[in-house]
Amino acid sequence: MPSRRRQIYEGKAKILFEGPEPGTLVQYFKDDATAFNAQKKAVIDGKGVLNNRISEHIFTCLNEMGIPTHFIRRLNMREQLVRKVDIIPLEVIVRNVAAGSFSKRYGVPEGSPLPRSVIEFCVKNDELGDPPVSEDVLTAYGWASPPELDEIMQLSLRINDFLCGMFYGIGIRLIDFKLEFGRLIENDQLRILLADEISPDSCRLWDIKTGNKLDKDRFRQDLGGVADAYREVALRLGILPENGNGDHTHNQIVH
Repeated sequence: MPSRRRQIYEGKAKILFEGPEPGTLVQYFKDDATAFNAQKKAVIDGKGVLNNRISEHIFTCLNEMGIPTHFIRRLNMREQLVRKVDIIPLEVIVRNVAAGSFSKRYGVPEGSPLPRSVIEFCVKNDELGDPPVSEDVLTAYGWASPPELDEIMQLSLRINDFLCGMFYGIGIRLIDFKLEFGRLIENDQLRILLADEISPDSCRLWDIKTGNKLDKDRFRQDLGGVADAYREVALRLGILPENGNGDHTHNQIVH
């Protein structure tokens, strides 16, 4: 655990430290796993290293295609240098296939493709259980302005198009995923940036051929092989951690 810098914030899966330059932070990926609003907890050896590499790869690709993000560069196996942004207190859920809470709420069988990609908003508040929230409530309370919501939705759909294609190309179906955004004032202009991470912690990823889950649902549903599933995603993306966690002999998922 790095201790050379002042800790700014600690979440369930990451810690933010003061960055080396003004306007930057160091984002540290932990091995902690939580589910059901932190009612279920565990430590999964190597998870943080894998999430760091996967999120680095995805954010680098998004930066290259013109999606504004907080990501600057990866520092080491567990840390990234990111821009300091004012986090908008929303979780943005993009859904392509019915699963999880969506299936339960609307009685849609899990695995059913949605007629079109659906964007949902939740209030980012652990004490309240991150409840779903309407656009009217969001704008009424000033959590995000109507123009900000429009930009967030446009960015989310662009990210979804890219991720769907990227994962499809490696035999993975992108079911749904969570995004967070932040505000940054740059040259007297307010910008909306993608923040947080994109990894198997924040996505539902199913193998196209077998239907095997390669994401955090393996932890939620006690399926086992969580680190192996994350490692499988990293292997298919062509990225490996810098230690032994990328060993090809450990990439088989338990059926």
